[in-house]
Amino acid sequence: MALVAEDGDFFYEVLECPEPTDWVRVNVMPVLGKAPVSKDEFTELLREFLGRFPGDSLEVIADWPEDIKHFCDALIAYERRNIGPGSFCITIDRELFNSQSRVPHNALEDAIANRHYFLGREADE
Repeated sequence: MALVAEDGDFFYEVLECPEPTDWVRVNVMPVLGKAPVSKDEFTELLREFLGRFPGDSLEVIADWPEDIKHFCDALIAYERRNIGPGSFCITIDRELFNSQSRVPHNALEDAIANRHYFLGREADE
């Protein structure tokens, strides 16, 4: 999972995937670029990253609904205690498919490309 803030700071961690689909095995696993961390470490690092954003200032933007599902699943940790901010906005923007990732299917590179594309579009408006 990767999240990239407007200022360029980012969260990028990898979890074990014991039963990847063929598509994930072929397209995602070869470009991860880092070793998996434990679920507890992942959760703590995500909690720390999200803690940077005060109140309701967080907007999560993704190009695919399943990305939002994984993000929301990650927020429910420690025996179903929410680690996320008090409130936040979620946007699924299919136009982000037009972003050009330097390493397609690497979550961090995809998120960086989506950030650049989204911020560039906002500047044009």
